[in-house]
Amino acid sequence: MSTLLPPNDERLLARLNQHPQLRARIERLVDLVEDAGDDLRKADEAERRVIEEVRRLGQEVLEDWADGQVTKRAEELDQTPGVWRDGKKLCWHSTFGDIEVTEPQFREGTRRRRPFAQSAQVEHRNCSLPLQRVLTDLGADLPFAQAAGKLQEHYGVALSPSTIRQVTEGHAQVLFVDSDDEPAWPTQPGVGIVIAETDGGMVPLVEVDPDSPDRRRGKRLLWKEAKLSLAHAHGSTTPVYAATLGGGVAVAGQQLLACAIAAGLGTNTQVHALGDGAVWIADQVAARFGTQGRYTVDFFHVCDDLADAAKRSAPDDPNAWVEIQKKRLKSNQIIPVLAALSEALEPVTVADADAPVRACHRYLSNRLDHLDYQGALAQGLPIGSGEIESAHRYVVQQRLKRPGAWWTPDNAEAMLALRTTRANGKWAAYWQGLVKQAA
Repeated sequence: MSTLLPPNDERLLARLNQHPQLRARIERLVDLVEDAGDDLRKADEAERRVIEEVRRLGQEVLEDWADGQVTKRAEELDQTPGVWRDGKKLCWHSTFGDIEVTEPQFREGTRRRRPFAQSAQVEHRNCSLPLQRVLTDLGADLPFAQAAGKLQEHYGVALSPSTIRQVTEGHAQVLFVDSDDEPAWPTQPGVGIVIAETDGGMVPLVEVDPDSPDRRRGKRLLWKEAKLSLAHAHGSTTPVYAATLGGGVAVAGQQLLACAIAAGLGTNTQVHALGDGAVWIADQVAARFGTQGRYTVDFFHVCDDLADAAKRSAPDDPNAWVEIQKKRLKSNQIIPVLAALSEALEPVTVADADAPVRACHRYLSNRLDHLDYQGALAQGLPIGSGEIESAHRYVVQQRLKRPGAWWTPDNAEAMLALRTTRANGKWAAYWQGLVKQAA
């Protein structure tokens, strides 16, 4: 006795029968739902089996889709006079695994046409855009060899570290914008206070002599300072980041200004800038923000210098001596601090490297305008630049300063752009833009 199916069910069954491989895979999924083998008692095992089946289903659906598209595109050219064809395999990488079809190549004289590859926007051995996003996400955080292992573990896709490197660095290069343009100063009021910080950290680089016959021997290893900047409105916990490796202090200053503008800098905004005391930072704050900016030397860098000086200034109780000087600094009593240091200054015959008291005295004396800790504390503003130092660790060093990692200058600069794009929350927008371009 036959059972009549509703018309919609009949149509669905008829369509599935045209794709036996797809139907078989769906039946296996239904078996999982019903626990046909009575062996899925634990949720973790059920999830693992479902992941495997869905991954295979995705691969088979894509291959069936590709076969259908190949047929459609081929039929469009089959009727063209003077055009003949031969078949060739086309394979590309996807998040479901490799997708492979036999694609007809049409030839008209010396001209070769691949209608499916052109309409589907795929190339042999290339990676799909969704897979590129996965690869770049992994490659942005991990060494490429480790990224290959993570890819295999979580997606079941096997790709070489060199492929992941190529994709990741390719997108990093797209994100890097080399510009010497000065950001336009705002003309409208903004937030009341912007906190801005900048700092430098060394990155390992390798330069290759293009004229060397042996590229392995023509390498030169060096370290270069990556300058990272951030800014956010006072009270905000969402900084805006920018970084440069080869741009120098002027570019770093431009980036600091751009970060401040993005954080809400306006005609009425006061900029509370912090740094480790490097002269270039103070100079750039003055040049970019003028009277709207005030630079403060990181309090904890000063404390480190005081701790070194205390071993000579108060050898019997250096910790107590340091605490006294810290309290004085927080109340802007810099003159007593300098006086306490003066009492133990090393003779001029002692080399600077062996004269911590003299070094601390000189450091503070040269930065008297940048020690307004009392004013900052009264406004509830930070007196330490720990935020930018922490950012250096997770934005720059986490990827670019791994043991054994050496970068070409161009790739290091581009990876900085990739890392700051993610830190600024613009990751999703970048990929959405690529999807729109491909549409």
